[in-house]
Amino acid sequence: MTGTVLVTYGTTNGSTAQIAETIADVLRKDGLTVEALPARSVASVAPYDAVVAGGGLYAGRWQKHARRFLRRHRHALAERPLWLFSSGPLDASASERDIPPVPGVKKAMAELDAREHVTFGGCLQEGAKGWIARMILRNGKGGDFRDFTAIETWAARVADELTRISA
Repeated sequence: MTGTVLVTYGTTNGSTAQIAETIADVLRKDGLTVEALPARSVASVAPYDAVVAGGGLYAGRWQKHARRFLRRHRHALAERPLWLFSSGPLDASASERDIPPVPGVKKAMAELDAREHVTFGGCLQEGAKGWIARMILRNGKGGDFRDFTAIETWAARVADELTRISA
């Protein structure tokens, strides 16, 4: 393994992209070569030795581009180390306890032999796209619940495992 890692994500309003970029930065600091790309723009995973894929959670499902990424690249992903993350709860629950993957992600984990999944808190702020997002904000349920310390800690664990694999 050469240490080339793809960090990809499906996001609607950009907060999952910020989580992915944070993960990519931690992996780079550990000496890995990393590319962070939106899931919809990944044509092939062939150039990568490992993949970290994430999706924002919407109504109990991963964002559509993240779901399509896993489906489109399932054969290649099954041959590489794979980690998954979700971004979603609009409360402190992700920082307080381990939140299991939603059913579609759980199924993908089994099919692709993913090494791990973690759920991070989400972020929904004024200007978000979609009528449901606007309704949530109107009801006072928005906010930024991402815990970047937890994100960095998890990414460091992934980097450590990748470094051991490539040694």
